[in-house]
Amino acid sequence: MNPSLLSYYEAIEKASADMLAAAKAGDWNEVVKLEGACVLLISQLKQAARSQQLDPEERKAKARLMQRILVNDAEIRHLAEPWLDDLDQLLAGRPKTLH
Repeated sequence: MNPSLLSYYEAIEKASADMLAAAKAGDWNEVVKLEGACVLLISQLKQAARSQQLDPEERKAKARLMQRILVNDAEIRHLAEPWLDDLDQLLAGRPKTLH
């Protein structure tokens, strides 16, 4: 049996919540690993969407899931900014300054 489209959205939302938890813990390796899982799920979702459609109730559930995914993503990006700035400084060969 093929997974329903909604199950892909649910799995992506769970992965995004797990990514947020890892980001809050400062485990950026786990964030990257989970991001890879999201990429795979999104690819599978696109494939499944070619032959399936959501009914009206599923579309409402999808909208709620997408909102949570977007909130998680925004918070992950907010948490990643200092880490990305440090990485940028390191790659540019500039030492990190203490404030």
